[in-house]
Amino acid sequence: MTEPSFSWPDNARLAMSFVINIEEGSEMSTARGDKGPEPVDELGVSLKIPIRNYVNESNYDYGVRAGAKRIFGAFEKAGIRTTVTAAAMALENAPELADMIRAGDHEPCSHGWRWVHQFSFDEARERDFIGKAVSSIEKTTGTRPHGWLSRYLHTDRTHRLLVEAGFEYHMDDLSDDTPRWLMVDTEAGAKPLVIIPYALDTNDMKFWLAPGYTPAQWLDYAVDTFDRLYEEGADGPKMMSVGLHLRIMGRPGRIGALEKLIQHVQSKPDVWCTTRLDIARHFAAQVPAPAAGGAHG
Repeated sequence: MTEPSFSWPDNARLAMSFVINIEEGSEMSTARGDKGPEPVDELGVSLKIPIRNYVNESNYDYGVRAGAKRIFGAFEKAGIRTTVTAAAMALENAPELADMIRAGDHEPCSHGWRWVHQFSFDEARERDFIGKAVSSIEKTTGTRPHGWLSRYLHTDRTHRLLVEAGFEYHMDDLSDDTPRWLMVDTEAGAKPLVIIPYALDTNDMKFWLAPGYTPAQWLDYAVDTFDRLYEEGADGPKMMSVGLHLRIMGRPGRIGALEKLIQHVQSKPDVWCTTRLDIARHFAAQVPAPAAGGAHG
């Protein structure tokens, strides 16, 4: 497969993308009219009955109360702008998080209106879900989102709905270490959308998933990933993604691993620490979108 020819600003080897996921306060709960409680649970008990899981809700609330200050504080200290994939309702319920996004000049990216499974929606409901997310995030942060991250899955129409809603990129993709174009079929013809691939292997969910990483194991893996991509970046631009959650990396025993990774990244020259929107726009400016008939989605 032929990779497009382009370069990062100042011929950087690597574009480093830190992603802060904000879901807390928008997850599933019978208190919000859902059929059951949120199944993603560090407690190790996934309830299958329609009962409110107060303890799991408090674990999510920890991210807002304590974790956010640590994570946003680490990037403030380092002077790094991140992409914040936010479920819109989470920012509605915790406007102090929107304040942190603005204060750090971070990029708001849409993680949906709520952290729920939009892949089960019909087209009209999914379109409304996307539109509500755009309007809400623009209201809370002052900036409309230009990027999108689904919760796990998307439908065969999601890309078209994103293009129609004015999105510039999506990150529902794990297939590469560089951006690429996707030509999306619409009623007006094929339209381009940038794919900014994400990564799960460096995500802090690895603390929760069995076998769970210790902070040292996560740090070792993230540093090894960075070092290999940095080395490969001498022959062509690469990018690295690190996904973080307020309720996970924001714990006192884990935040040090993030701070050490940031120090390692900043110890190397020719690294562009930036937002995913900056990456998408730089790529789009350097690599013309393919003509209709290219890769479609």
